Order: sequence, then structure tokens, then C-alpha cells
Amino acid sequence: MRKADSSIATTPTVQVIERMFTLIDVLASREEAISLKEISEKSGLHLSTTHRLLNDLATGRFVEHPQPGSYRLGMRLLELGNLVKSRLNVRDAALLPMRELHKLIQQPVNLSLRQGDEIVYIERAYSERSGMQVVRAIGGRAPLHLTSVGKLFLAADDPQRVRAYATRTGLSGHTKNSLTQLSTLERELSKVRQYGIAHDNEELELGVRCMAAGIYDDQGTLVAGLSISAPAGRLEEAWLPKLQSTAREISKTLGFKPDSQR
Repeated sequence: MRKADSSIATTPTVQVIERMFTLIDVLASREEAISLKEISEKSGLHLSTTHRLLNDLATGRFVEHPQPGSYRLGMRLLELGNLVKSRLNVRDAALLPMRELHKLIQQPVNLSLRQGDEIVYIERAYSERSGMQVVRAIGGRAPLHLTSVGKLFLAADDPQRVRAYATRTGLSGHTKNSLTQLSTLERELSKVRQYGIAHDNEELELGVRCMAAGIYDDQGTLVAGLSISAPAGRLEEAWLPKLQSTAREISKTLGFKPDSQR
């Protein structure tokens, strides 16, 4: 049996990686370039060690050396960040949190996106025990103004866009509860903007009510909506905090930070 090479040790390799992460964190703490001396002091590493590691990181473009004696984060980190972002999928991010929410409330939980003047259902967590037939299958569509998620998207539009939507669609209704007048819809959207949630009170189909919360990406843009559907007499407002926390969890996975919301 070959003897292990005693000159190869794993600890120094791990230590080098940890030190590199420390240097990256120090550089990330400031927008402008930082002097070698300051980086050394903040990281707690010897000046010569700091210099050597920064030069190694610069070779891989993880660090830039804009002028003698100073360093900043490099473009390679931006490239990798954009790669990770491009691979993030709202459905993948939402699937497990949706299932957990469904376990808590035992009612259908829906994930929807906007496409033009409609929302499209792209995922659903439900079971037969909910006591409600699933009418809108995955891939199904519905007008924005008749759905809770659709109202979230309309509320994110400016008044001119909302009026243009009303002109294009005619605000046709599906039930006696449908909002078919622009003034009524505008009052409803004002409430949505104020509270950050939206409801469908048997406006798409009689006997079914919904509530929705928005899902946002790293730019603070509304990209999807998470909704709970239930028989009209069984929708509980007490579910709202759970719905909102689940939507926030999914948004966080997509890189959303509260102060980035437009």
C-alpha cells in the first residue's frame, strides 16, 4: 500500500480559502478601492500575506488593482453573480414553501405570473382534502382584474396603464361580483397598494375566494404572485400572515431585499 505523502496537508489549503473569503468580505464592505494596509488591518492578516493573496485573487479577476497600493472587488464576481441569477427560477424557488403553506392551511396554494393582460397559473399545491375542486389547472389563464394576483400586477402599474388595460379588455365580468367599472377597480387597486395584498371575492367564479401576496426579484420588481384559494365561506383572514411570510421567503431566495422594492 502506498504511504500518504506527509508533505500534503489539508489544513493549510482550507486556511488559505478562509483567508481569501475574509479578504473578499473586507473589500465588499466598501464601495471604493481600499488600501493594502487597511485591508491587512481589517482582516487581521500580515501585510505580506494579504498582498500575496490579493494578487492571487487578482489573477482570477476576483479582485481588481485599480492603482498602486489599493484593491477592490473584480468583475469575475459580477459575472458569477449574473450566472447564478440567470439560473434562479421562481417556480423552483416557490415549490417547497408552497407545499409547506398548503400543509398548514389545507387549501390550494397557487403560483401565477403575468402574461400580457392575463395571469397564468404555473404551479399549485393542493390535495383532495381541501374540499374544493381545482377549476384552474396549471397553464390556465384568467383576466388580471378578476383575480387576486392580477390585481397585484395592476396595482404595480401607473394609472395610465391601468386605464389602457381597461380600454383594451372592456373589464368584462364573469360573475355578479366582478369589478367591471374602472372607478371601482381603481378604488380596489388603491387598497392593494396600501396593504400590499389583494383579494378575489367570488369575482372570477362564484363560491371561490382568494387572497394573494407578491413575489419580488433582486431588483424589487413584482415577478409573480402567491395566492390561497378556498370555498367562499372558508377563506380565513388569519392565513394572511402565513401567506405573506411564504411570499417573502420565496422573494428572498430570488435575491429580494425590502429596500430594493420599487
